[in-house]
Amino acid sequence: MKVNIYYGGRGLMDDPTLYVIGKMQKVLEELNVRVERYMLCELKNSIITLPQTLKEVDGIILATTVEWYGIGGYMQQFLDACWLYGDKEKIAKIYMSPVVMSTTYGEREGKLNLSTAWEILGGLPCSGICGYIADAAALEMNDEYTMLIEKKAENIYRTINQKIACFPASNQAVKQMVSVSQNTDLTPQESERLSQYAADDSYVQQQKEDIQELVGMFRGMMSKESTDIDNYVARFNSKFKAIPGVNASYKILVDKKPFSIIINGPNCNVSAGSIDKPDVEVTLGKDILEAIMSGRMTFQRAFMSGEMKMKGEFKILRSLDEVFLFME
Repeated sequence: MKVNIYYGGRGLMDDPTLYVIGKMQKVLEELNVRVERYMLCELKNSIITLPQTLKEVDGIILATTVEWYGIGGYMQQFLDACWLYGDKEKIAKIYMSPVVMSTTYGEREGKLNLSTAWEILGGLPCSGICGYIADAAALEMNDEYTMLIEKKAENIYRTINQKIACFPASNQAVKQMVSVSQNTDLTPQESERLSQYAADDSYVQQQKEDIQELVGMFRGMMSKESTDIDNYVARFNSKFKAIPGVNASYKILVDKKPFSIIINGPNCNVSAGSIDKPDVEVTLGKDILEAIMSGRMTFQRAFMSGEMKMKGEFKILRSLDEVFLFME
């Protein structure tokens, strides 16, 4: 039989949880149980890979200390890693005993949180220990407390050794219906490899650099598109010739990128962006617009040949060829 102990406290010398798991480890080893302890505070850079250590165990002890509120960040990180990268089929066969000592209020809630989290992961619950200990020295000197700890360790051994059945928990049923892990489509081997990648700082840094490179590339593409629109705006403004009686608004989409034209007698405003409810909306490709601006094509001919689409009155569209002298 093998039991792993995962300690999520800060590792302080006067932490009562360390005394409790030390006693439990001693009792289990006397019962010929292989016990391995993981100090999460010393393994904080590799917590994400620790679900791999659950492969060969029959039971685990999740131990932490409530110093002000909750089970603490290291233990939460470990449980998160189990959810994201753990082998759920293996976890379903592992008994878990929570150990939560508190130097303030909240040991019962902490114990309940650990039990609930393990059940949601699909694991098997086992009775645990929780208590309020203001002074670790008082705990060590109290024989009755020591006996309680030893008896609890023996009960954990019996539960795991006899594989005592557990009633189904409602939170497991709820998880199956409404809760979906991000990696449910990954095999345990793929999840393990993913956890190794996630814990590899050089790999993560390379991914960040690749993302930044892609962002820069797309930003450059967007900048080029913006430059193209600005070029169209400048060329249209330079070719405007006022014609009395022409008052109209146009929205021109060039490969889905808009610019607008508003003509009010002698005044013309050509600008990047869209306008609401234009008199005419034109959709065309960049190559067709370039042909129009170079004098090789007109808006009227582009529409008649089917190379350009429009919404609105054809008469208003035809005015574009009259007020913008690209054919000169």
